[in-house]
This record gives sequence, structure tokens and C-alpha cells, in this order.
Amino acid sequence: MSRVYNFSAGPAVLPEEVLKTCAAEMLDYHGSGMSVMEMSHRSKDYENILDTAEADFRELLSVPDNYRVLFLQGGGNTQFAMVPMNLMKNRVADYIVTGQWAKKAAKEAEMYGKVNIVASSQDKTFSYIPDLSDLDIHDDADYVYICQNNTIYGTTIKELPNTKGKTLVSDVSSMFLSEPMDVSKYGVLWGGVQKNVGPAGVTIVVIREDLITEDVLPGTPTMLRYKTHADNKSLYNTPPCYNIYVCGLVFKWLKEMGGLSVMKERNEEKAKVLYDFLDASNMFKGTVVPKDRSLMNVPFITGNEELDKKFIAEASAAGFKNLKGHRTVGGMRASIYNAMPKEGVVKLVEFMDNFEKNNR
Repeated sequence: MSRVYNFSAGPAVLPEEVLKTCAAEMLDYHGSGMSVMEMSHRSKDYENILDTAEADFRELLSVPDNYRVLFLQGGGNTQFAMVPMNLMKNRVADYIVTGQWAKKAAKEAEMYGKVNIVASSQDKTFSYIPDLSDLDIHDDADYVYICQNNTIYGTTIKELPNTKGKTLVSDVSSMFLSEPMDVSKYGVLWGGVQKNVGPAGVTIVVIREDLITEDVLPGTPTMLRYKTHADNKSLYNTPPCYNIYVCGLVFKWLKEMGGLSVMKERNEEKAKVLYDFLDASNMFKGTVVPKDRSLMNVPFITGNEELDKKFIAEASAAGFKNLKGHRTVGGMRASIYNAMPKEGVVKLVEFMDNFEKNNR
């Protein structure tokens, strides 16, 4: 069976070149006589895999020297707790809620201190990004938290909020390594890799060194302290070895493709194909204010639930998989991450056009 076009929001499509390398090295990694998934995380071979992955990641994102890169486990839901546990010194934080994940993060942080919602787009089902240029940032807030790209609702914060000197913390999961970022504007940025970087099981945290301290909230477990992992080079416990190895292969692939500036151009081209069709269609409609549209996640509807279901079923049968929208919003969603070729988006649009003609 030939490979399908996988539009899943995560776990998501990976570059074919990377998957082929994984297959070729599955039984014998570089003459070691064993698979990476059998290898001791304390071995020289694995130490080299981890060090190379971090070096390539730092190069891709131009990570400044005063930031640490941590390869962790536990996904976004763990970061929702880890951030306040490590950063909420005054027990106050400001949250910008532009989607389901920022909303969950704010709710989790409420267990540790006072959470101020300083901006939200919930009034219009998170279909836009509010003005973040002059927010009522609280003097005693320890940090300002955002989810920069909203996987479910298909919006992106394109202009970072004016935090008025407060530390910016950002969940960048579904836009990770899809375009260049100025890391120095953040105190912490983190992302689950399963959307745009690798297989599920790894969370990459980039954190400024001055934020890594022993001064954490009482009762913070050893495993949930950034310092634990920084002091042990992400090897305090057994890491998700194989998954980090795959991420490292993706980093190599991104470098070979030309880096993040090239990826952004490719992603803009792909997104334009789909958004241009949606804007011209009489049947399909995008659900996001155009200026706030994501390059990674494109939600759309027909306005008729039965027609949506018919489209999803016929698209799946034709090899366009995982187009069903998130259970909280319905409709359709095409996630067009780095590894989705432009050809996949072009063919999807051709299918949508034919579907529209056949279902008028």
C-alpha cells in the first residue's frame, strides 16, 4: 500500500527520508550491532546522539548561549504544572487565553497561585487573536504565558505580547521549528514534538539560565524541577532515547532543507494554496480571522454537519487521512506541518474542488 497524505494534528506526518533512515538503522545503529531503542542511555553512542541532537537544534533555532535545551517527558500537560512550580515565586501569573491549551494551562496554574486572564478570545470561539500590544500586565506577575499557535482553532500569535518587562513563557508545540524565532524574547519556550518535530514522547524546553534555580514552590517533585534536568544534561533518568534519536534525524533533515527560513517559505506556499481555495469556495469556509491564520493548522467547515461527515469519509477513502476537526469544535482541520509536501495540499484542494462540484 502506498503512503497516504496524513493531515493529523499529532502524532503527525514525519519526513519520509527520516523514516527510511530509521528503518535502515533499526537493527544496527552505525555498526554498534544493536538498535538505538536497545542502547544504554549512558553509552558513548547514545551520548553522541543526544549531544548532536542538541547542537543541531541550537543551530536551527539560533539558541543563545545563556539558554539551556532540555529533552523531557510528560508532554504539554506536565509543562502546565512545571511552569508555575518553577517560576511562580510571587504566586501570581498573567495568562493570555487564545485556545483550549492555554485555557488548560491557566486552570492548572490556579492550583499554585493567582492566575490573571489578561486577554482572551473565547468570546468568539477562539477564532481570532486579541490585541496584545498594551495589556494590563500585573506588577506582581512572575511571568506572562501564551500558547503561540493554537492547534485546535488554527490561530497564531504573530506579534508577541508586550509583557512590560515580565518573563514570557510560550507553548510553541504546533509551530515548533516551522519558522525562525528570536529565542531571546522568551524566558521559556517549550513544545511537545509530536506535532512538527518527531514521535510522541518528547517535550523540548528552552529556558534562560537565570530561571533555573533551587527556588521552586514547596512540594515540587525532583522530576518536575528544571534544575534537575539542566544539571544532568537531560539524563537524570532514562530519557525517551529512541524518540530523541528520531528528533535528531529531523533536525538533520531541516538543516539539509536549508533551515527554518526556507521552511517558513515552504509553509507559506502550502498554506496559501489551501487558504486561497477556501476564500474562493462557495461550499468550504475557513473559521479564522484571516490576519490570525496559522500556517500549520487550517480548520474549515461546510456549515452542514452531514456534509462535513460525508466529506471526511470520502476524503479518507481517497487517501486524505485525519481531516476530522477536534472533538470540541467539529468540522475539518488540515494540519500541514513541515513534513507535509506541497503536493499533498495541492491534491487535497483538487479533491475538495471535485467534492464541491459533485455536492452542490
